[in-house]
Amino acid sequence: MPRIESANGLPLATYRARFLPSCLDPTSPNARAQGPYSISFDSSSSIRAAELEACLELIASSSAKAYAASGIGWSVVKKRKEMKLPDLRYLLLKNATDRIQGLLSFMLTYEDGHEVVYCYELHLSPSAQRQGIGKHLMGLVETVGKSAGVEKSMLTVFTENETALMFYERLGYSRDDYSPQPRKMRNGTVKMPTHLILSKSLQGPSTDGKELEGDEAA
Repeated sequence: MPRIESANGLPLATYRARFLPSCLDPTSPNARAQGPYSISFDSSSSIRAAELEACLELIASSSAKAYAASGIGWSVVKKRKEMKLPDLRYLLLKNATDRIQGLLSFMLTYEDGHEVVYCYELHLSPSAQRQGIGKHLMGLVETVGKSAGVEKSMLTVFTENETALMFYERLGYSRDDYSPQPRKMRNGTVKMPTHLILSKSLQGPSTDGKELEGDEAA
């Protein structure tokens, strides 16, 4: 069986044991001081309905306007349907009272013929930002990709989200060859893309860049 299909077919516990470290919780001094925080691992079929809705609310509060302003558009119904894709996995950040404070959803998949780990969403509540948690979550996803043997890590980011672009660039991400390009219209004006596709090779030496102070990602 192909590598991607084999990995996505694993039971949740086996998937975690094979591709993730035993401890998922953030360990930066700031996260420990502001927390305590814990990170749980779920799939689209195992995540509790209330937690899925909490994640949806967090996505809407931070990105609904950007979705609406882009060519993608914002739809709660469509986003909820996407969040239930069979092969989607979740890293859920929770505080001491077990409330959702952040999420990263991702999938081992194919993109333009390449085996990749694709980050679908990364969102943190304001109280969980600037503590190194965003970098920690991205590191976990990259660990999944490296453990699974895929070529690269990929994600989509809105061009207007300059903070997120800087965040990902400092983690070693750059514009992918398949990212949307500016388009020249018939009247001569140039229409810039509303979103970019970024990627980072997971083969060879790490290119994490400098230590980050912020986590305000897309």
